[in-house]
Amino acid sequence: MDYNTAYTRVQQLKKFYKNLMWFALISAVIIGNDWLNDGIHYKIFGGHLFLTIWAIILVVKAFFLFVFDDEWERKIIEKETRENKKPIDF
Repeated sequence: MDYNTAYTRVQQLKKFYKNLMWFALISAVIIGNDWLNDGIHYKIFGGHLFLTIWAIILVVKAFFLFVFDDEWERKIIEKETRENKKPIDF
C-alpha cells in the first residue's frame, strides 16, 4: 500500500468514526429524551425515522469501508486477470 492510498484510507476511517460518534451522541439525546418523558415508543416524527435512516447509511458505509476495501478490489482484479488469460491460438 503506497502513501497516498494509506492516507486516503485513514481519512475515510477518520470520517466514518467521527460520523459514528455523532450518531451515538445524537441517538443518546433523542432516545434519552423519549425515555425520560414518556417511555420509549417508536415515533416516526420524533427523530426515530431520522436515526433509522442514519443507522442504515452507517451500516452501508461500514460494509464498503471494511469489507470491500482496496485489498478486496486488488484480489478480484488479480483473479479476473488470471481467469481471462487465454493462450492465443495462431
